Amino acid sequence: MANVTIKILAKELGLSTAAISKALHDSHEISESTKQRVLALAKELNYIPNPYASSLRHRKSNTIAVVLPDVTDSFFSEAINGIESIAIEKDFHVLLYLTHERAQREETILKEFKSGRVDGIIMSISSETTNFDCIHDTFSKNMPIVFFDRICEQIDTAKIITNDFESGYLATRHLIEQGCKKITFLSNSDSLLITKNRKEGALKACLENAIEESFLHVKLDCYANEFDSEKIEQLLTSEQKPDGIVCCIEKFTPNVYIVCRKLGLSIPKDIKVLSFSNLNTAIILNPSLTTITQPAFEMGKAAATILIKSIEKKSFILKDETITLPSTLFIRDSTTN
Repeated sequence: MANVTIKILAKELGLSTAAISKALHDSHEISESTKQRVLALAKELNYIPNPYASSLRHRKSNTIAVVLPDVTDSFFSEAINGIESIAIEKDFHVLLYLTHERAQREETILKEFKSGRVDGIIMSISSETTNFDCIHDTFSKNMPIVFFDRICEQIDTAKIITNDFESGYLATRHLIEQGCKKITFLSNSDSLLITKNRKEGALKACLENAIEESFLHVKLDCYANEFDSEKIEQLLTSEQKPDGIVCCIEKFTPNVYIVCRKLGLSIPKDIKVLSFSNLNTAIILNPSLTTITQPAFEMGKAAATILIKSIEKKSFILKDETITLPSTLFIRDSTTN
């Protein structure tokens, strides 16, 4: 029998749907003999509980949404693993939504949550997002949101970040220590707080070494690879050709390597390359890639822990707090002489 429901069980046994439900949930209000009858028929008819119907009754789905710009970036893949590790432990489901770095897609996704499909949201905003009205509207309707990495400062809630200013500073200082005097910073945004902080850290290192006038910030579109390669090639054949590059996101690194190979430029002899990246394969690239590696797994765990706690304990109020987990500089062949 297909789609066996509580109503069908009730009709077969001559009981109310309420009695069937209580028997299936081992309620003390139902006698043992009735429970056994209900369970036996449920097994015979292959009855499968509908978790979504149950969630509607209890107004809780035990489901959280994770809204991300991308999953091909190893940082976000690791963060998802961290989120999942806590969700599994707490018996929560995870729904993944991708904005593909588009603000309009992000807004469409957030509007879907008004139906109550999820109990809370973990979010990292898109590189296009500059208007936060839709996020604020979602949050104001008692939908808990926790941000990580790319945060929204305008929303008073928990935020999990890393030390982006310090990381930008350390990355650039390392390049300068290796002899670089013309450093270019590649990013996919002018507005993201992480980009601003990393850039400010990089500029501080340049200022300390009196090379700030040669510092260049180039914005690329990480969903337009061919266009990005052209812009990188233009950069590396121009009078502003850098001797050191900081990739703010790892997606740009392959294009930098490919263009350098095409132009006959040696890494690190002619140009040194460093990337914010969690790539496990960074060590086997040729040359191996120097990285600023973020604690992605731990950031995901922290975000999920706080969000699920706010869902499970109504007395727990999401505070406007920022938790900072440090990143690490791993020096490899792409920047060493």
